[in-house]
Amino acid sequence: MNFYKLLFAFFAIVSIQVSAQNMEFEDYDPPSTLIVPGTEIKKAKFPFIDVHNHQFRMPTQNLQEVVTEMDKLNMRVMVNLSGRGRGSDEHLIKSLENVKNNHPNRFIVFTNISLTGIDEPGWTEKTVAQLEKDVTMGANGLKIYKSQGMDNKDSKGNRIKIDDPRIGPVWEKCGELGIPVLIHSADPKSFWEPHDNKNERWLELKLRSRRKRDPKVTGSWQTIINEQHNIFRKHKNTKFINAHLGWYGNNLAKLAQLMDEIPNMYTEIGAVIAELGRQPRNAKAFLTKYQDRVMFGKDSWNPEEYYTYFRVLESDDEYFPYYKRYHAFWKMYGLDLDDDVLKKLYYKNALKVIPNIDKSLFPK
Repeated sequence: MNFYKLLFAFFAIVSIQVSAQNMEFEDYDPPSTLIVPGTEIKKAKFPFIDVHNHQFRMPTQNLQEVVTEMDKLNMRVMVNLSGRGRGSDEHLIKSLENVKNNHPNRFIVFTNISLTGIDEPGWTEKTVAQLEKDVTMGANGLKIYKSQGMDNKDSKGNRIKIDDPRIGPVWEKCGELGIPVLIHSADPKSFWEPHDNKNERWLELKLRSRRKRDPKVTGSWQTIINEQHNIFRKHKNTKFINAHLGWYGNNLAKLAQLMDEIPNMYTEIGAVIAELGRQPRNAKAFLTKYQDRVMFGKDSWNPEEYYTYFRVLESDDEYFPYYKRYHAFWKMYGLDLDDDVLKKLYYKNALKVIPNIDKSLFPK
């Protein structure tokens, strides 16, 4: 090797060392050297219902392709929360038709409401009538997007609060019709906090900067959460499924307090399995105590990501990775839930709360 090649090699090594010493946080992702037993779980131990999913292409979608993937996971029923897509009557009608004509017992469809025109006379009556019509057509629940309470504004530019009294009759009607409301309010509290070295979601906010929230625009996190809890308490005859563990997956003691205070509030684990997976003993105790009130949900449809859910819920494995590092830079631990608790989480609780699911698809 001549002098110039040696010189080039020297500077290359120095450059790599300097680069490593000055790497950004998001680049630091070393493979673990820990060797412990554990096995990836690709199929749930019991058939399950995913109560939190979105299929925005359902009006024209080849549902057989989805069902094939569902069967591999042991998912018997998927709840599509986006029945109206982004608000269209036609979207809901064609979604329901597609399900009825192809796989009537494998999908449950929820409807949605629009807050556009909430200041106009008759908005409440019109929205309640639409809800009744949607249920008659085959919708089995109401899904509320997080934009309500954060982004939606009235004609004067004011944020429409979740507990706005004009929406109250909608919650009441859901109770009368016997359908649940699955409601997503706010986002992780860290999205409202300073984006600095004390923020646990620093990496996510750097990579997804639009997720940062301004309390002057959306209201504070606590304000939004309080408004949500207000409707739970006021409309006692309506069953509410508080999405994403109500953003209290990192504070299960507080969530337990709310569960005790609000008996018509249920919850689900969509997009927050990483919170449970880092506190296996505490999470197991919580899910065991509230085994009649928590359901399985995933949120985004990516079949391979379900494997982590199964492994957290079913196994006693230690220190295995989560699938999105910007959500959770920590490792997961299995909760090793008892079979009776698993069955309730996977399907029994959803069968109690969501109407018209084919019970014959599930063991007793």
